[in-house]
Order: sequence, then C-alpha cells, then structure tokens
Amino acid sequence: MPVRFAGYQGAASILSRAMVLLSEGLRQHGGFWADLEWQANVTDSAQTAASLFQSVEQNQRQLCYMASGYLSHRVSELQILDLPFAHPHRTQLMAALDGFAGQQLCAAIERHTAYRCLGFWDNGQRHISNALRPIHRPSDIQGMHIRTLDSAIYRQSLDAMGFVARTCDVKDLVAWVSQGTVQAQENPLTNLLGFELWRHHRHVSLTAHFSGVLLLLCPQSWHDALTPAQQAQLSLAMAEATVLQRQWASEEDRRALAELPALGVQVLGTDQVDRSAFYDATQTVRQKVCAQLPRPLLDAFGLS
Repeated sequence: MPVRFAGYQGAASILSRAMVLLSEGLRQHGGFWADLEWQANVTDSAQTAASLFQSVEQNQRQLCYMASGYLSHRVSELQILDLPFAHPHRTQLMAALDGFAGQQLCAAIERHTAYRCLGFWDNGQRHISNALRPIHRPSDIQGMHIRTLDSAIYRQSLDAMGFVARTCDVKDLVAWVSQGTVQAQENPLTNLLGFELWRHHRHVSLTAHFSGVLLLLCPQSWHDALTPAQQAQLSLAMAEATVLQRQWASEEDRRALAELPALGVQVLGTDQVDRSAFYDATQTVRQKVCAQLPRPLLDAFGLS
C-alpha cells in the first residue's frame, strides 16, 4: 500500500515546496518510502481541504499540513494560536512551538483526535485585503463582509473589528473574492500572490492580526505502526523540511511586499495602520479565551 501525502495549495507554494522536500527526503531511504505519493492540491480534483483532513485522520492518507485554526474547535488548547495580536514575533513563536509549548499542544491534539502532530510550520502573519478602499482603522470597515478560515475565534475577532466574518473552504476562496461574495479577506501575503487575489483586491493593510501556524499531521495508528527506524527517518526528514519552510516563509513576505505594489496594489504599512485601535477592539475576545486556557500553556507562550 502506498504512503500518501497531500496538501491544499498549488505546486508553487512554499507549503508544497516543503512537502516535496519532505517527500524526497523520505524516498531516498527506499524500502517502505519508495512508493510515496504526493498530491499538491486536493482542491484541483474538486475535493475540499476539510475532506483532506478527514482522510488523514481516518488513515486513508498519511500526512498533511493544516492551519491550526481548523482544529481549535476540537482541541481547545490550540485556541492559543488563534488569539488576535498575541504572537507578534514569529521567531519567538516558532521557538515556543519547538519547545515545551509545542509539546503541550501535540499532547492535546493526541488526546482529542486520532492525529499525531509531527511539527509546526510558519504560515506567516495574516493581513487584510479588500476591494473597496484603504483600511487604516476599524471605522474604515463599515460592515464589510470578510472571508476567513473556519475558526470561531477568528470570526469573533474580525466581527469585533467591525467586519461581518464569513467562512468558506479554501476550494471556494477565489470564487468568493472574484464574485464579490465578500469584499475583504485575510491571509498571509504569499496567498495574495499564490491565489492571485490581488487581481480583485487592490487594497492591503498590514494588520498582522493573527500569526498563522501550520500543523503537520499524520494518523496516530499509522505512526505507531512504523518501525523505530522509519519513525527516525520521518523525524529527520521533517526537521530538515521545517528549517527551509520557515526560511521560505520569511522570504515570501519580502517578495510579496516587493511584488504587490508593482502589480498595482496599494499596501498600507504598519505605520499607516492604527494597529492599537484593532488591538483594543479585540481585547475582550483575547481576554475571554485566555481565561479558559491552562496557566502552564499561557506561561509557555509568555502570555500569562
């Protein structure tokens, strides 16, 4: 039976590139890994990202990446990664995830799901794009509908800013933006280029309201059935891919900031956005979630 890895972005994305690197690192060991299949984007075959996640949990596929917000409704500890304006420094966030904080989250994922978390990738700080006008402050939003991923905290935070937050699968993101179903969306900058959202959204505000984290997930039952040597090979390949994925994530931000203005997109920098007003608007959401999270977890992320 082949080993099947899959994702939900195009082949050129940094996530797909990192998954290719991971797959190639495993194939070089031959044997068990020789028949490894990699599918870059399940939505190209009319599947949803949600169906990909389900297939991995049920061991129909063996590995995928997933934005942590998709799982926080089942694993409450993951809500700490959904908090608005809580993780401004990506290096510190990744360091916490590589240490005790990440260990706690991995253990929580295994308690509440059939997944095993193999690591964490950098999905970039998330910013707002829209089709109507520059957004400097919450008063500029005036009830715009915004697409976000399926996280209750994401929706609550965006609603608190003044948006009407709506959720759709990644498969429908481009259609929602191009057809005007929503007037705004929020994503890391690389996705504005990868999904060509800039063709419809000519205004970007660097709000950095969420810090995106990707979970690398496989089925617990599949991982437990691997030999110690195979588990070691998987861990090594994952570690090597993670180093480059995080490097590429930083490079993508720089590339996007150079390319978007050249494509005619107005990008408002952090000095042109009243981030303190957005921070204040979401304070109640942040406090409510933190009150429900374990103190050791908050301490591990420096949020106590």
